[in-house]
Amino acid sequence: MRRLLIITAFGAIATLAGGLWVTRPLTVDADTVSAIEGNAAAGEMVFALGSCASCHTSPDGDKAVLAGGREFTTDFGTFVAPNISPDMLNGIGNWSQVDFFNALRQGTSPDGKHYFPAFPYASYARMTDTDVANLWAYIATLPSSDQPSQSHRLTFPFNMRAGVGVWKALYFRTAFVQPARDTERGRYLAEAIGHCAECHTPRTALGGLQNNRWMAGAPDPSGKGKTPGLSPAQLKWSADDIAYYLETGLTPDFDSAGGGMAAVIEGTSKLPPEDRAAIAAYIKALPATE
Repeated sequence: MRRLLIITAFGAIATLAGGLWVTRPLTVDADTVSAIEGNAAAGEMVFALGSCASCHTSPDGDKAVLAGGREFTTDFGTFVAPNISPDMLNGIGNWSQVDFFNALRQGTSPDGKHYFPAFPYASYARMTDTDVANLWAYIATLPSSDQPSQSHRLTFPFNMRAGVGVWKALYFRTAFVQPARDTERGRYLAEAIGHCAECHTPRTALGGLQNNRWMAGAPDPSGKGKTPGLSPAQLKWSADDIAYYLETGLTPDFDSAGGGMAAVIEGTSKLPPEDRAAIAAYIKALPATE
């Protein structure tokens, strides 16, 4: 009996150690990413498509000041967007480029903790090194704000960052979801920088994307309304209709984008026409998922 207890105890310790190892916060190769030189002008396009301002500006605040404070109500509680302006004390002005890569690529904070996946790093992780560095260079040019970041208000056990490691083990994948076909550029813009699936794909009870229902539409996280599906089963628009909508916010039946999509259009309208056409081609190539 004693021997059995010892074996059981060692097994439990080994299982716990293995679990902690698998779910630990990961980081990028510092030497590789620190040597990449970003271009702020190119980063402005990344910033626009990523709709960074739509989450990180204060409600009714200046869209160039990433002061944070915007609230997002979900089944897990309320997330509050942090200050990511270049402020040295309350923003990310004291971060290094390596810290920024760790956040976007691994969902890991400068102090080695997991970020909650309300921050869509699961999509941003697909971005190229160049685009991440360009985005970092552009954010450094924006005005600073000394507004302190506010704490999330999450329910137990979802307020435990250690549990995010389990979420990452279950759902955090950096591979692209849809085959490239002839839409590799559109796939990159939609699945990585644009993170379209974060809103347009339904989620599991733990908040992971249901990749088998990719872009099929999803309930709004606030519980009010639904984000429409983009697969051919739901969206009958032509590629030209989609590209025009991404430029103007106007639908084929003369309606206009509203809510969070208006901020998305503000970003996609700044893209070159060929990029909007590439996103449209990607959407038209999606499987007809109900």
